[in-house]
Amino acid sequence: MADYDYDLITIGAGSGGVRASRLAGGYGARVAVVEKSRVGGTCVMRGCVPKKFLVYGAHFAEDFEDARAYGWTPGPAEFDWASLIANKNRELDRLEGVYERILRDNHVELIRGEARLADPHTVEIDGRALTADKILISTGSWPSMPNITGIEHVITSNEALDLPSLPKRVVIVGGGYIAVEFAGIFNALGVEVTVVIRGDTILRGFDQDVRETLATEMENKGIVIRRECLVRSIEKANGSYSVLCSDDCLIETDLVMYATGRLPNTRDIGLEGAGVKLDNIGAVVVDEWSQSSVENIYAVGDVTNRSMLTPVAIAEGRAFAETVFNASAIPVRHRNIPSAVFSQPPIGAVGLTEQQARENGPVDVYVSRFRPMKHTLTGREESIMMKLVVNQDSDRVLGCHMVGQDAPEIIQGLAVALTCGVTKAQFDATIGIHPTAAEEFVTMREKRPAAAA
Repeated sequence: MADYDYDLITIGAGSGGVRASRLAGGYGARVAVVEKSRVGGTCVMRGCVPKKFLVYGAHFAEDFEDARAYGWTPGPAEFDWASLIANKNRELDRLEGVYERILRDNHVELIRGEARLADPHTVEIDGRALTADKILISTGSWPSMPNITGIEHVITSNEALDLPSLPKRVVIVGGGYIAVEFAGIFNALGVEVTVVIRGDTILRGFDQDVRETLATEMENKGIVIRRECLVRSIEKANGSYSVLCSDDCLIETDLVMYATGRLPNTRDIGLEGAGVKLDNIGAVVVDEWSQSSVENIYAVGDVTNRSMLTPVAIAEGRAFAETVFNASAIPVRHRNIPSAVFSQPPIGAVGLTEQQARENGPVDVYVSRFRPMKHTLTGREESIMMKLVVNQDSDRVLGCHMVGQDAPEIIQGLAVALTCGVTKAQFDATIGIHPTAAEEFVTMREKRPAAAA
């Protein structure tokens, strides 16, 4: 066996890379992790975690208003964006320290610098060459930007998490989960929000009822959604911006944010030179064991574009370490993966959309819409939508979808049921917890008429 500096070098210290590296180190492997930015990756430093803090902070605006209906007389409320950002950053610093300690405790060496593959077993870090038996690519993804005039004036979600101050007006280009989440945050904090999308509605890839329900809720909250619209150019003048759209409409704004998708972070790290096959968007092509076209090189997380979700990256990292360093072959099944959108109101979903299910055969669809119990006193015009998609022949539940308060928390439990192959009859036989919104999932009995499907 060749004499390498390490048994494993991991490029990228995000959620997947850290999980794989610390498990491999715990199993006795000699491991190094190379990171050019902050330990924790997109989720902890530039995504899920800081964004959720902003979602929490924004939602207090409605909570203060709703408190009056429950007998509270809150005093004048003032919001300080700078305080929220400072508190968020303090927690991110703490979390980075936790991640660094986890690596140390598992005898993993953290190397700061920019890595590039020189060959299938050699990684160059700022001119220093290190070798490893196995190499794991976990470099994540990065916001993608179109090539239009004025694109240099825009920000992405990375910068939105650290704005020095809140704008009065913002244009968000894109209709995916990042776009609708930040639209909800800014809107709740009093910013005038316009969302520009090229399609007919938001959240492409989600169930149609989910998409339409959230779009209606967003517009009810005052967010403007400009559909079937493309941005042609952006100009800056006198401290603000003008956005020229494909219908020749000009939108004046104080900030332009692009959230038009993310691409795998594979540029300029030597993958193709080392023989690693990439697909048409630059993702590392891997098999069910996360192994690339080069036998000793593996990849997990966003960089593979299988499912750009943090828990998936963590599962892939664990499966890699167990398979390669613990002689316990574990594949990751990329199906029935639950997901959440922390919009306002939030979304939870697991399994197939109605359209996906219909492509595989006849289905029964159950949909319920109602006002949350909380708002019967507040009078707030916000509704909940719940949906079950059921295989007509087997009675197996193929998809669960929800828009409304606590949707992500509720759907997490239903994801366990779907993984176990739950049927609609088993939903019906389950006693609900009353009074909760969640009980609606076990009390839906009326099928949606076929004509409405």
